[in-house]
Amino acid sequence: MKQAYPTFIAKYAKDYLVYVPDMDIYTEGTSMADAIEMARDAIGLKGIDLEDDGKELPTPSTQKEAIQKAKEDTEIFDYSTGILTWVDIDFTVYRRKVENKMVRRNVTLPNWLNIEAEKAHINVSRVLQEALMNTLGVNQISER
Repeated sequence: MKQAYPTFIAKYAKDYLVYVPDMDIYTEGTSMADAIEMARDAIGLKGIDLEDDGKELPTPSTQKEAIQKAKEDTEIFDYSTGILTWVDIDFTVYRRKVENKMVRRNVTLPNWLNIEAEKAHINVSRVLQEALMNTLGVNQISER
């Protein structure tokens, strides 16, 4: 599902502070482009967490509603003085990207087996992936 959420970005010193009122997210970036990317990533992660908890994604606010929310949340910083933009995210694509991200795992092998694998130019990580998929009876990331 693809959505676009109103997002406030305000320059503060060398950084760009970000507030996504519908998701109650605060983040920052080192440039405008970085701030937008950080917002998209934060929205994606929050959306996945909500979905995994069985909760619905919030409906994006209108411009007027977003400004009102930002003005109500000025305790630390007044984000309503920043730029209001919409940051889009496709939650299905984002989930797939996150779930397909490689993770590092330590594997213990006997030294003689590691030497043989290196001699044969075998990618141990790939063999482990194939063995795990075979053992689990899966051939790709299952859709949620």
